[in-house]
Order: sequence, then C-alpha cells, then structure tokens
Amino acid sequence: MQQNQDNQQPVIFLKEGSERTEGREAQNGNIAAAKAVAHTIRTTLGPEGMDKMLVDNMGDVVITNDGNTILQEMGIEHPAARMMVEIARTQDEEVGDGTTTAVVIAGELLRQAEELLEQDIHPTVIAHGYRMAALKAEEILRSIAINVHKDDVFILRRVAETAMTGKGAEGAREKLASMVVDAVSMVADHEGRIDPDHIKIEQQVGGFIEESELVEGIVIDRERLHPGMPSRVEDAQILLLNAPLEFKKGEVDTEITITSPDEVQRYLDEEERMVRAYVDKILASGSNVVFCQKGIDDIAEIFLSRAGVLALRRVKRSDMERLARATGASVVNRIESVEPSDLGYAATVEERKTAGQQMVFVTGCENPKAVTLLIRGGTAHVVEEISRAIDDALQVVSLSIKDGQVLAGGGAPEMELSLRLREYAAGESGRVQLAIESFAKALETVPRSIAENSGLDPIDAVINLRIAHEQGRLRDGINVLEDTPVDMLEAGILEPIRVKTQAISSAAEAATMVIRIDDIISAAPRGPGDLSPDEVGGRAPGMGPMPGGMGGLPPGFM
Repeated sequence: MQQNQDNQQPVIFLKEGSERTEGREAQNGNIAAAKAVAHTIRTTLGPEGMDKMLVDNMGDVVITNDGNTILQEMGIEHPAARMMVEIARTQDEEVGDGTTTAVVIAGELLRQAEELLEQDIHPTVIAHGYRMAALKAEEILRSIAINVHKDDVFILRRVAETAMTGKGAEGAREKLASMVVDAVSMVADHEGRIDPDHIKIEQQVGGFIEESELVEGIVIDRERLHPGMPSRVEDAQILLLNAPLEFKKGEVDTEITITSPDEVQRYLDEEERMVRAYVDKILASGSNVVFCQKGIDDIAEIFLSRAGVLALRRVKRSDMERLARATGASVVNRIESVEPSDLGYAATVEERKTAGQQMVFVTGCENPKAVTLLIRGGTAHVVEEISRAIDDALQVVSLSIKDGQVLAGGGAPEMELSLRLREYAAGESGRVQLAIESFAKALETVPRSIAENSGLDPIDAVINLRIAHEQGRLRDGINVLEDTPVDMLEAGILEPIRVKTQAISSAAEAATMVIRIDDIISAAPRGPGDLSPDEVGGRAPGMGPMPGGMGGLPPGFM
C-alpha cells in the first residue's frame, strides 16, 4: 500500500497478502537478525571457545565449534541472517578457516552501523566508509605480514597447529600438524601448487587420536571380494577399471526363449565364457590387483581368486582418481582395451584389520602425488571433529605456501588494524570519518571475544593489548592464561594472511548490503491459481476443479 500524494488516498499495488516493511524498521529488523546469528557463534571463537550441540529432525547429533558447520546445521531462514551463513560458507570454501571470525566481525560492524543510523548518518555514507576501511585494512595487513617459504617447516607446522586449536585436537596437535605439513609437501607439484583434494581424510572410530597416521599412498574403506584372494600382494601391478566385470546384459528389454535343459546349460556356459574372456584379458596385462569402480560378479570373483588376484569393487570415483595419482595408473573404461602400460605400481597392497574394520592399504608408491591421513578417535563425534580440524589445517597450510605470507594470530592483527584505521580516519573529512572509526572499533571484538571466552576480563585484556600495540609491539596478542599480551610469533600462533583479508572483506560486504536495505517486500503465500500446470496435475491456472470422475491426488500424496 502506498499513499497517493495528490489526494492522500491509499493506493494498493501489491498482491493481497503481501507484506512490506520500510525505512528504519526494515533496517533494524535485518540488523537484529544478523546480530543474533553472530551472537550465537561468538562463544566458539578462540582457543578456549565453547562447542555447540546440534540435533537435526532425524535425531543425528553434531558437536562442533566450527562456525560454518554450526550455521549450516541451524537451518536459518531469515533473509538477512542467511547472508551471515553465506559469509561463513564463502570463508570456508575460499580459505578453510576463520569462519567464526568473519561472522563475528560482520555482526559487530552492523551493531556499530546501527548506532550511526541513530545519529541520522545516511546508509550510503556508512557503506562508503566501510569500503574505504576494508581496502585500507588489506593494505595494512600486507605491510605487517611475515614472509614464509614452502621449506619453512617450523612456521607451517605452527600454522597448522593454530587452525586445529580449540577443536579437540590439543593432545595430539603437534603430531597431527606434522602429518598435515608432510602430506601437503608430498602432493605439491614442481611449481609448489597444492590441491587439498589429493589428500584423503579417512575416518576410523576406535583407538586414540595419537594413533592417527599418514599413509604414503591410499587407504580404501573396502575389503577383498573373496576369502580365497590374497590379503597381501607385493610388487603390485594395479589396474583401475571403470567398467563392470560381469556378463554384459542387453541395454534394452530382451526375451530369451529356452525350450530344453540343455539350452539353459549352454546359456550359462556362454555367460561363463564371456566373463572368463574378460578375466583372461586382465591377467594378460600382468595385473595382480584390480580396483573396479563398477560391479564384479561371482563368476569373475572365482576366476580372479584362482589366479591370485586381489580385487575390490564399488570403489569411489574420488578414490579411483587418488589411486591414479598415487600409483601412476590410468583409469580404463573398457576391459577390451586394457594394456600393460595402463597399470600402476605399489610396493604393497594389503588388507588390514584395524579397530575391527577391514581396510585395504596401498603403500610404497613411487613419488606418490596422493596420500591418506587416517584419523582415529574414541567416538564418531571425536573423529568427525578432528577430521574437520585436519581439513582446516590442510587448507591453511596450502594457502600459506601459495601466498607466501602469514600473520600473527591471537587478535594481534585486529588490534593493529584498529589503531591504524583510527589514524587513517583522522585524515578523512566529513561523516565518512565516523564510519571508518566505527569499522576500527568493530575489529576489537575479536580480541575481546577471545579474552572473554578464555575466562579473562575482556576490558582489561583489550586495554593491555591496545597499550602494547601503541608501544609498537604489533605482533602481541591475547594470552589466554593471563591478561599480559604475548608475542604471537614467539608463541607459534600464526595464520595465513588470506584468512584475515577474506574475513574482513566478506564481513564488510555483508554489512554494507544489509544496511543499504530500506524496504522489504514479502510475497503473498502461493494460492491454487499460482501453481504451474505440472503442480496441479496438468491443469492450467484458473481451470477450476477436475471434471467429475477424474478424481484427484489423495491428501498428503505430494
């Protein structure tokens, strides 16, 4: 509904049932929703952050303090709040860590913007100031970054440890970090580029976290098809097969007429002959280990077993790709085209029983370009959380090598940015200066939250940290054991520079988008006339009910 300025009569231009919220009310509602999301995960920030338990409608439980996992599992519906979820998702996909930091900063930027709006500062001015501050922040971060090289193993391990801190891996953090750095070094190409997908994370419930290991090869969560097959093959010649090893059936419906028992036997003999021909082709190539992405029937199992071949079926496509990289094999799509040159090599392929579970280990590969991190733990929840921590660590180590720069953690970058952005704001004129100052103030929420979640007095901790940075100690961060700041480089708390630049950039963009919304129009619920022909059983909107005798779908059918 809108007022007509000539006669002040209301003019209705929206569909009946639509809702509209305008002006300050729309801004306040969006800001409140976004702040609520940030407040929800704020307690998980830092090395002493708390965990969240999430229970879905099927009763499945997830226990984690990973910001992206929490927000994805919450099922948030409010449009503005969904923007915060997108921040976390983008941060997780781009850099793997810092999801909670990004959302918390965005929430605080909106809180500061709310105060500016109450002072009648226009949203466009605030948005402009935030963009200026975000660009300046990236410039400052690059000026205080620490250079790192792929051979700086000590620094890379500290980066991995920082990513895993607070995620249940503290007891075995050093070992896990060493595994992560070694794994990344193995899969890096000659130009130093790394694809974390080439590192498989295999979860196994049972045992201790300390028993996790780096396998210089691939671990397949499968067992050999037949007990007569060897459980261990040395000097393995590996065939990767993306074709069914079974009797080839017709692609269309076929009918076979059999009039006597002899014809039945001839049919079975022919089926056996075809399968035997496939197996003979495989054996002729010299293969003694077969990984098949499709099915292997019982007849083929017997022939392979008699030939002393170890075979697995229904292997995942991702595992087939990793096996190809690790062993040097080519994935073959037709059995008829198998050649000795398609085979890969591994010193050992062995079925092992660990924690009551049979798994196949492919090890001893020459210069493997795909490896496996076998993660163990006492419960499924522990293993899942450790796996999430390992995944974060893999991505941040990869980014550190790729970008060649890291930053001190523990709230040190945010406090340094806060001080320098205040200096930057002083050189600007007009109301945009207030927006830049608010941006600087918002960044202090990170060290404040770290201190608060560690049981420290947040005010004292932030004041002491600000004093340290004013004295030029730009790498000092929050000491979670006491109020006195410590040098984060000496403490080994390090993060890739992109974690911070991406978090600040995403937070600024989301906050800017939210505060620029001054009108929310919600469409009316869909009625029968809004349904497409497919949704109403082939009837066009407005045709009315079906003719008598045609019936309709029973209630609850769809």
